[in-house]
Amino acid sequence: KKGWKKMPQTGKVILENFVDIGCNTNVDRPAVGSTKISEGTKIDNLVQVGHGVSIGKSCAMASQVGIAGGAKIGDFVIFAGQVGVGNRVNVGNNVIASSKCGIHTDIESGKTVSGFPALPNKLWLRCQANLKKLPEIAKTVSRIDKYINKV
Repeated sequence: KKGWKKMPQTGKVILENFVDIGCNTNVDRPAVGSTKISEGTKIDNLVQVGHGVSIGKSCAMASQVGIAGGAKIGDFVIFAGQVGVGNRVNVGNNVIASSKCGIHTDIESGKTVSGFPALPNKLWLRCQANLKKLPEIAKTVSRIDKYINKV
């Protein structure tokens, strides 16, 4: 009833050797524990790293990536521009996420994902190729449905 109360953020931010962080990027300090960015990771401008996130070694993140609190990112992960990672999601090693990808569930190591929500890249590409045909497909399905209902 009295509004929001501020929760002190007294945890740590750990940046290991050879980490680069671009302009206007924010790395949040958690209330307890730590936010960690491991050795050799490169983070572009305008990236949001949430409370208690752990980022592995030698990752690369382009502009406007957002990682919600508690997420765990493996080693050698690549996030293209505007990738979003949900709260407490685990992303395995050697994962690649294409631009504007929305990662809401855990991703196994070695996968390449695209789209919103994140899908295996090849499936997403097939879906996108058929997307422009969707109005024509819907008309065909409607005609088939009308025919079936008359019979």
